[in-house]
Amino acid sequence: MITQLPESEGATIGIMVTGKVDQAEEEKWISTFNALIAQHDKINVLVLIDDNFDIGLKAAYEDLKWTFGHLKHIDKLAIVSTRRVIKWLVEIDSPFAKVVNIEEKYFDVNELNKAWAWVKSE
Repeated sequence: MITQLPESEGATIGIMVTGKVDQAEEEKWISTFNALIAQHDKINVLVLIDDNFDIGLKAAYEDLKWTFGHLKHIDKLAIVSTRRVIKWLVEIDSPFAKVVNIEEKYFDVNELNKAWAWVKSE
């Protein structure tokens, strides 16, 4: 399930991802992100990932397809989790994100306030 976090404002959106995410839910959120891009052009995203997060293959494909098609509209991406594998993935991905002018950073769950401050900063 994906839920919007209440700290979201302006061009910055935060979501919490818990449990299983299917294609229908992924498509709903893609339209939410598209609307935000239409309004602000460049957006900042905070993703809080639950320990039980699981994504279906079709949903993962839709997510990747959308992301690659909208790289120029993402300014900052904060990934918040306790999972070590997520931290490693961000460490591997962040140099590639810089190539397309995206600032990407990992935060542990106990740094959630710090993540919000970073993703909202200029």
